Amino acid sequence: MVNVLDEHERTMAFAEVSLGQIRSLRQTAIPRNYEIWYVYATGYNAPLNKIINETLARSGKLTEADLEQIYETYLSHIKTTDRIDKVGARVIGEIDDVMRVLSDALGMTGSYDASLSGATEKLSSAKSREQIKAVVESLVRSTSEMRETNKALEDRLTLSKSEISNLQQSLEAIRAESLTDPLTGLGNRKYFDRMIGMAVQSALASGEPLSLLLFDIDHFKSFNDSYGHLTGDQVLRLVGLSMKQTIKGQDVTARYGGEEFAVLLPNTALRQALTVADHIRRAVMAKELKKKSTGEILGRVTISVGVSMLKQGDDTDALIERADACLYAAKRNGRNRVICEADPEYAIETHNRVA
Repeated sequence: MVNVLDEHERTMAFAEVSLGQIRSLRQTAIPRNYEIWYVYATGYNAPLNKIINETLARSGKLTEADLEQIYETYLSHIKTTDRIDKVGARVIGEIDDVMRVLSDALGMTGSYDASLSGATEKLSSAKSREQIKAVVESLVRSTSEMRETNKALEDRLTLSKSEISNLQQSLEAIRAESLTDPLTGLGNRKYFDRMIGMAVQSALASGEPLSLLLFDIDHFKSFNDSYGHLTGDQVLRLVGLSMKQTIKGQDVTARYGGEEFAVLLPNTALRQALTVADHIRRAVMAKELKKKSTGEILGRVTISVGVSMLKQGDDTDALIERADACLYAAKRNGRNRVICEADPEYAIETHNRVA
């Protein structure tokens, strides 16, 4: 009982802190904001606390745009595991219900079989019309009950099939979400690792070209240092949007990690890959960065790009390493540019790494 009371007091303290923050900052007391401040009060989500403290220290408030971005970045994706657990519980519950119906149907089948056996014996020993009539009426009742049981089983199985189909779709949606970077909407690192393995294997087997682009946002740290992590997140979203608008079809886009992005281009040779890379670079540079909370124009974002193409005998690591070396060569040579493994800057970068 003491433990229950302690837990009650502890959670009530978190609730009071949450409502106090909402009240003092004059925010709307909607579930999203309450959840943000409750998690903040527990201290369990250090990145969330850090971003809130930084934003409050800088501007003294959290705007509606700030709260929305904080929730999407630091809380919404955490719910994936809970959703999987709930769907799993529903699947188990559905299976239990069907098993109960099947068990009842089997019991009814056994009873009907016994009725048929009994009727056979009674008919063979029946001496009068009335006795035969009674046996037939009993069979009709048993058959009617069996028909009702079968109909109930059929209806329940049809309903169960529909429910399991819906649950399967829910799991597919959750699975897709687990492979998606919540901030940019692109594939995440887990998705990229899975896709590049498949793409390399397919390209080596078919002899079709495969190119890889690795992007890095120029001077990303300065955006965070100057304007805060929320603006840094906005920069990441901007780059992600530019990639989504430029890359289509079978090509694979992903947030590789931090401020790095990756694009896999199946059936694409090096020269074509360079064209795609430069289109993305120009698309990013064409967008003007505006601070959501104030409307202040912060300038334009640029990216550096490294491009490599799969060679016979390569594995995924070799393909990535060459694209990574090209990316660093692009950054060392002034940024806001595309460099591939056929460029002299790549040879210099490789020589420097070996040396």
